[in-house]
Amino acid sequence: MAKKNYKSMDDFATAAGVSRPTLSKYFDDPSQIKEVTRKRIEAALRKSHFEPNLFARHLNRKRTRNIGILVPTMSDPFYVQVVSLIELELREKGFWPVQISSHTRPELEAEAVRTLLSLKVAGAIVAPLGAGSRRSALERLRDAIPVVCFDNPADADLPYVGNDNAQSMAAIVQYLCRSGEPPIFLEIPHMTENAGERQAGYRATMAREGHSPLVIDCDAPPSWEFERLGYEQMQRILANGSLPGKTLLCANDRFAFGAMAAAFASGLKIGRNDACDVRIAGHDDHPLSRYTCPSLTTMAQNAPEIAAKSVELLLAHIESEDDGTTPVTNKVILEATLVMRESA
Repeated sequence: MAKKNYKSMDDFATAAGVSRPTLSKYFDDPSQIKEVTRKRIEAALRKSHFEPNLFARHLNRKRTRNIGILVPTMSDPFYVQVVSLIELELREKGFWPVQISSHTRPELEAEAVRTLLSLKVAGAIVAPLGAGSRRSALERLRDAIPVVCFDNPADADLPYVGNDNAQSMAAIVQYLCRSGEPPIFLEIPHMTENAGERQAGYRATMAREGHSPLVIDCDAPPSWEFERLGYEQMQRILANGSLPGKTLLCANDRFAFGAMAAAFASGLKIGRNDACDVRIAGHDDHPLSRYTCPSLTTMAQNAPEIAAKSVELLLAHIESEDDGTTPVTNKVILEATLVMRESA
């Protein structure tokens, strides 16, 4: 028997033999209605192609079940990984994720804020662009709805979930110092607070280990194309005659990918044994780090916990706003784990 089509919630409610408010309550939370009524609605659903228009249902409500997710780019597998985990966490808790990328452009980040507000999302989880963000846009979002930042704290005094860069840099610098020549730090453009924190962590740990820190700044305009920046920076270093040392620590894995490619193209052997010319390490445990050749030694950010805590913190702020209470936590800093592979 062909399944029936219904044009609206009202039509389907009539066919199911329930009121329109009861049907809405079912789609919000089936446990709110009596079992006999729930079974009647579910039987009617099985005989139809009906799917509720969630956006239309929420338009006139003070608060929806939609949650915005805004990140700089979806071409970076790190953001893909974390956003996917956030989406699953939200779905499990009965919320509908609305994902937008700013494509690393400040004007598109501001446009995304306007879009999320027009969709009347209940809250938002945001990885800001950092130095490129328009403060007024993030403040507008903060003033309208609960917002939690991850990966990069915003200047707009927002709740935050991120990596403990002091701890993670200490762990990898100590490992590199004790397993070979002390590392030289290859810097990236300071577009986010993470970059500055990692360099500070490197310097502090080198001093504690009794070594003089050496930082090589990135001689290029700021860009999110970290692989290209790393490749070109390593080319410039090698063009000057020789490596400044046999151990290089890159500020993130994507920069390390580029540096490794340039080193390989120049005939250098990368790895941690005595026959190799240079050791290269990174930071983040980018999803592709284990598949470089050789595989990349790095610090693994706790992506599952970043996602879980971001959702937990946001929902706590939404609930506190509804209840008129103050959330207990505004900042969650997570430790990273050293991942030793073949590159260093």
